[in-house]
Amino acid sequence: MRVRAWAEELRTRVTGVDPGLTRLALAGVATASMVLAAGVMSAVRLLTGQAVTVVLFAAVLAMISNLAVNEPDLGRRRVTTALMLLPAAGSIALGTLLASNRIVGDVVFVAVMMAAVWIRRYGPRGFALGMAMFMPYFFTQFLQAKPAQLPWLMLAAAVGIGSTLLLRCYLFAEDPDKVLQRLLRAFRAHVHAVTTAVIDVLEAPADDRRAIEAALRDVHDRRVRLNDTALLLVDRLERRRDARADDEDTPDDPEIERLDVDVLDVELATERLAVSTRRLADDPEREGPLDPEVRRRLVAGVRGIGAATTTGTPPALREALLAGARRSVTPLTAESSGEQRDRAQRVAFAVTRLTDALDAARVAADVEVQAGHRGAPTEEPEEAAKDQDDGPDDDPADDTDGTGDRGLALTTRQAIQVGVATSLAIVVGELVSPARWYWAVVAAFVMFAGTASRGDVLARGWQRLVGTVGGVVAGMLLAFLVGGHFVVTLVLLFVCVFLALYLLRISQGLMAFWITAVLALLYGLIGQFSVETLVLRVEETAVGGALGALAGFLVLPKKTRTAFVEAFDDTVDAIDDVLCAAADAITGRPPAAPPVELAREMDDRLGTLRQRAKPLDSPLPWRRGRGGYQRAVRVLTAVDHYARALARLSDRIVAPGWAVTLDPAMDRVRANIDGLRELFDGAEDPAEVRPAEQLVDAADAWAARTDDPSLRPALLAVVRVLRRIDQIVVRLDQDLRGSRGEDELAVSPGGGSEAR
Repeated sequence: MRVRAWAEELRTRVTGVDPGLTRLALAGVATASMVLAAGVMSAVRLLTGQAVTVVLFAAVLAMISNLAVNEPDLGRRRVTTALMLLPAAGSIALGTLLASNRIVGDVVFVAVMMAAVWIRRYGPRGFALGMAMFMPYFFTQFLQAKPAQLPWLMLAAAVGIGSTLLLRCYLFAEDPDKVLQRLLRAFRAHVHAVTTAVIDVLEAPADDRRAIEAALRDVHDRRVRLNDTALLLVDRLERRRDARADDEDTPDDPEIERLDVDVLDVELATERLAVSTRRLADDPEREGPLDPEVRRRLVAGVRGIGAATTTGTPPALREALLAGARRSVTPLTAESSGEQRDRAQRVAFAVTRLTDALDAARVAADVEVQAGHRGAPTEEPEEAAKDQDDGPDDDPADDTDGTGDRGLALTTRQAIQVGVATSLAIVVGELVSPARWYWAVVAAFVMFAGTASRGDVLARGWQRLVGTVGGVVAGMLLAFLVGGHFVVTLVLLFVCVFLALYLLRISQGLMAFWITAVLALLYGLIGQFSVETLVLRVEETAVGGALGALAGFLVLPKKTRTAFVEAFDDTVDAIDDVLCAAADAITGRPPAAPPVELAREMDDRLGTLRQRAKPLDSPLPWRRGRGGYQRAVRVLTAVDHYARALARLSDRIVAPGWAVTLDPAMDRVRANIDGLRELFDGAEDPAEVRPAEQLVDAADAWAARTDDPSLRPALLAVVRVLRRIDQIVVRLDQDLRGSRGEDELAVSPGGGSEAR
């Protein structure tokens, strides 16, 4: 029995590691594409006697075409992948013809890299085509290609890109319904993870503050992962709903239609449990340990929820476990004796709320998603990837193309920075090593993928350098262990490639670690392995990183805080658009655009804001005041979550008579959000943020008295969402102005705020 419980717990943890298995699918298909391309070109090489470089060329282009194409729609993904062959062929021809003229070739190389960055302004397709320009040209210079090799290099490019097109876009094109099922399981797994962390807090000795703090940090980290998964799941549900709406022959599925509401409710209830537990652990009025009976009941309730959310738990058993969890805390929720158990009772209420949310969502969460709709399968949304990824498949083209009052567009500024950085990298890299200068150029180029400020560039360069140093050590160890064993080396090489691709969306440092290990094995395979070569890899990477950072700091620099404030302004604007459109739709006025469409733009802006905040959360000792930025991100994440719920509610509510009380409440909430903008913009006299409580109460009273009883629950849901938005915005304003009181800000990274 204990072994079975351990196995189920392990299965649950594994389920939540990679929500939807999207990283696994990307790494697996990319590795398979490389193997296929290398296999085909190896056969061509045996028949024609070409150099081994054509095999490597095909494999690299197979990898790049997988990583660079980030289109969410299958049809667009196929077109973009196929289109990559055009700039690749042009770069191959140009690079091959100029390979013998080093000076001209280097000048054109810099121009190609600048163009590859500038074209990112055209979105995911522009990013992919830019990478298709850069990588083939780079390899022709690196390999010193001869005109006689041109046909074979063209064939290698076609094989590499074709392998990706065949495997990723046809044979292994993902089934969106299966991805949705995996995301649902991952979401429940993360709910389970939060509950187990809460148990650790409750069971920690009252006198062991270090253990309590460690457990609370674990709760926070798991809440972040829960939010990430919830955002992926809701976005997937919205895309699936849109795909089904485009197919007139596919009937609506009411169970699927309510899933996003269920997900929001469960996430907020989980957040309430986490916040209530934190406050209980930090209760300054509590003396000594928690009453043993109270602790036992709370732990039993949370443990019951954990068991109910374990992956593979049958629906009937889940229902019984939730009922048992509810019964465990009933004596605490019913207590009214006035004893000093206020915060413990709030944890009990949170347990009850979460069991109710899970129970209400049980049928929807377990429903089998039926395939067969004609909407195009979708892959992981780009915005969701942005929360975890700085890698070369990220699309940083989120700034406007015009100049406006922000100066040059991001892509134009970065193109100039890349031109300066890579020009210097070519010169200095050749001084370090005439044979390995290209490592410095690559390091300088990739530093500007997914970056927008000086802090971004510095963080990326530091990660790559640390990862490269670690990869050198690991690569030398692997090369010494398997030296002379061709098959073992080949297997390990593809394993390292897989790990590099799998970890790309998590950390640039980890990717650099495994790519460096790949190089060590590759050099061992072709008989060129040496410790000096790998040390040179570190030196060239450091040179490229340093020159990239130098260009980022001196050439058209963008301060990290400035980039953050710009993204903050954009996010506030997008939130305001959603709230305004939702109010118009609810009160029967024609909105400027459908609220749900505006909500997607809001999600994109929030993803950009999160990217901009990462350098501000750096642990470097000179980074001051980072807590305020991170709290702002958490609050706007919460507002984004509620605003999406409001946009969805506005699709099915029309109450023109409500405008009299709803509009003033909505206007005050919007004004409060705009007040945060002034606070972050550094205004000398920022507008006062005044709670909209009374105005929201008036809207609530109108909704409660509506003549249509079927409409009343939806109207009250709108009020509840609006009230939450106002509460968390007002709390952040108080916090940033230094007026934090006893009601401490407690906003989930996943979109919840609980008043004490």
